[in-house]
Amino acid sequence: MTEITLQFANEKELYLSYMPFLKQGGLFIKTEQAFELGDEISLQVLLPGQEEHVTLTTQVCWITPHGAHNGTETGVGVAFLNDEFNVRNQIESSLGRMLNSKEPTYTM
Repeated sequence: MTEITLQFANEKELYLSYMPFLKQGGLFIKTEQAFELGDEISLQVLLPGQEEHVTLTTQVCWITPHGAHNGTETGVGVAFLNDEFNVRNQIESSLGRMLNSKEPTYTM
């Protein structure tokens, strides 16, 4: 299983990557590395204002290939398979009203 570390410096960066439309939550990872739908990734996440990473088992559910139109970032979206640290709730608490924003994200 591939391991990736993802750090967010601020809520804006987190907002751009968060995928609230996934049942368990998920994040977009900017990467040039090739993945297939269904690939599992061990994701180490550091949310804004936190000092320790949490590890989540995730699964690739979204792929934005290199050269996608509209200048979108190349990368993959991953769905949380386990969320024993309640990362989805932490993200949504951190983002608060930003979740209702019409500003585009990396996936929508």
